[in-house]
Amino acid sequence: MHRSRKVMMSADQPGKTPAAKGIGDQEHLRVLGYEDSFHRSMSLWANFALGFTYLSPLVGVYSLFALALSTGGPPSIFWILIVGAGQLLVALVFGEVVSQYPIAGGIYPWTRRLWGKRYAWMAAWVYVWAMLVTITAVAEFGSGFLGSLIDAPVTKEVTLGLSVLFLLVAFAFNFSGTKMLGRVARIGLGAELIGVIGLGLYLLIFQRKQEFSVFFNTMGVEGDGNYAVAFLGAALAGLFLFYGFEACGDVAEEVANPARGIPRAMILTILVGGVSALFSFGGYVMAAPDLQAVVDGNDIDPIPAILEASLGTVGAKLFLVVAITAFLSCVLSLQAAASRLMFSFARDGMIPGHAWLSRVSPRTAVPVNALIVACSIPLALCLLIYAGGSLTQITAFAVIGIYVAFQSVVLAALRQRIKGWRPAGPFNLGRAGFVVNVVALAYGVFAMVLLALPGKTGVFLDDWIVLIGLAVVMGAGLLYLFIAKPHTNSHQPEGDAIAVAALLRAHPGNAASAAPGAPGATDAGGPRPTSVSD
Repeated sequence: MHRSRKVMMSADQPGKTPAAKGIGDQEHLRVLGYEDSFHRSMSLWANFALGFTYLSPLVGVYSLFALALSTGGPPSIFWILIVGAGQLLVALVFGEVVSQYPIAGGIYPWTRRLWGKRYAWMAAWVYVWAMLVTITAVAEFGSGFLGSLIDAPVTKEVTLGLSVLFLLVAFAFNFSGTKMLGRVARIGLGAELIGVIGLGLYLLIFQRKQEFSVFFNTMGVEGDGNYAVAFLGAALAGLFLFYGFEACGDVAEEVANPARGIPRAMILTILVGGVSALFSFGGYVMAAPDLQAVVDGNDIDPIPAILEASLGTVGAKLFLVVAITAFLSCVLSLQAAASRLMFSFARDGMIPGHAWLSRVSPRTAVPVNALIVACSIPLALCLLIYAGGSLTQITAFAVIGIYVAFQSVVLAALRQRIKGWRPAGPFNLGRAGFVVNVVALAYGVFAMVLLALPGKTGVFLDDWIVLIGLAVVMGAGLLYLFIAKPHTNSHQPEGDAIAVAALLRAHPGNAASAAPGAPGATDAGGPRPTSVSD
């Protein structure tokens, strides 16, 4: 619900900034054109847990450990540092955006308010499909852990049944409300920390079978070629890990003081996730009884053997319980993020069935219908895989799709900065924001190029599947956009970052205080316009 307003403003004093301490969550939302639809029952700790369990270093490291070592050898661990640093820059940009726009849905409302309706429609379309596919992939991977725990045979029927079980259990927790989501996310956080930091340290200290110098040893992975090519090929080891932090912003309307807390939760997700991934990846490398076999590609699933050798049969089973908890929490967080994105999309009338999708349960204050879709489509994809579809081919575009959506926010933010936008939220990088934004965009382009590079198997579909998947999703989205024109159904604000920044600075709750521009405070140097109408 958007209300048109005209606000008279006085001139700023250069170097002075509103601290944005006085404006409340409800009033901040009203300035953005909405009323509260949710219960603000999620704490900062639970918000961080949501982002961390979505990022899930345990899931990421387990899924790509063998591939990373066989492609780039032990030095592939450095991709965790490289990508972590790049994604931290992206998280800082996101932090400034969500601090001004603490609206449910994340990518969609941010791109809409930074650029426009059609641009936001495409960004959200790509992102929601990337998330739905990722939900499917995590449930499918998790079924393997659950099957191992209960000693179930590895059949297509068992994999389907256990994947469906993951999806339905996560849906039930999500359906119960935001408090339950926060509780389970915190449990998942504990499981992740035990499974990655605790186990990683144990392996590094007590089960070390390699020297630390192994991380500088290619172990012949480059063959007769250049190691730089092999190292670039192992980039997925880091690129697959560091997303999920934006989920903290997807539930912005369910968090108290989101303009301050969510940027911190995003940054904490990257930092703790990066340290966790380093300990986990490093521990597996150091404890591998036959590391050369992994590097040579002869052992394509080495982690169970590492755990069995290091923890024994009982210890390995206990780890499976921890891993299953982490996988369930990851599915839960993904479902929650996807449902909030679809709710935000539908609330603005931008998708078919928007009236149904935008309904919020009066009892639990969650978008139940959007949750149903966030569970149903992955269920359908699991059936497609069971019928003969390839999990690799179905999920190939997911990572690059997420990076495309992320960089759509970074690009839109930079465009607004060039036009004169100075973020007005309480989390702000000040004058450093422009430089951070430029470097974050450059990193994002570099990452997408690495993800899009075709393989070298000689099989066309396998080598080009990433770009084919992205082209299919974006092509379908563009076709629907130009034929059905869903953006014409929406009359909510768009491209109003400069105007909203002025409104927030002029708000009585913000105007009472000022502090020098610096990280964490708004850089308000320069004159304000005499009036703004949005």
